[in-house]
Amino acid sequence: MAEPLQHELEICCQQILLPDSSVYSVQWIDIPAEAALRATPTFLLEHYFKVVRRCTLGLITPVQDPSGVEFRITGTRCALLAFSAARFEEDRGTQAAHLCISGGLLVQPGECDSGMFSLLSAAGTEGGRVTVQLSDYCPLLLGSRNPSRLRKLCYGMTQSFFHKVVTFRYLASLFRALCGVKARVAVRNVAVRQGTDI
Repeated sequence: MAEPLQHELEICCQQILLPDSSVYSVQWIDIPAEAALRATPTFLLEHYFKVVRRCTLGLITPVQDPSGVEFRITGTRCALLAFSAARFEEDRGTQAAHLCISGGLLVQPGECDSGMFSLLSAAGTEGGRVTVQLSDYCPLLLGSRNPSRLRKLCYGMTQSFFHKVVTFRYLASLFRALCGVKARVAVRNVAVRQGTDI
């Protein structure tokens, strides 16, 4: 028998190109306070790696070592995205894991040191929030800081769409892992920063 839906989970989302044609993407969910205490940056990162493997049917494997993290095509040393070692921070009730982009096939060659992927967890007395954020990323599909309309369209229909799907599944899976209930997902578009919609 299928497990009954016990909760509706709202995922807030924005994906845009900033004026310099770098990508800014943010998604978040609100969770109960007791669940937020369990959402440590290490747990968030490990759960994200599991979801990436599952969503790609094992075609992409996150590989982590002391020097950094690579999202490799499984069975090869070919990195689609490479990051420096995770940096963990805590400030005013918010904990974060930051991965700075350092290269990979999906990054513009001249922009390998630009961009950061972050997982953040904020806890308060009335509840918490988990946020997934990608900032200042320059994807290869856009070609340059002055991409054509066709390149923007291709990026929006492929890599941007895939990132959004993986993130939605990650947040829904994370909610279930932290709260113990399966949720029906609703997406709400928000405007955090100004830019061009992807």
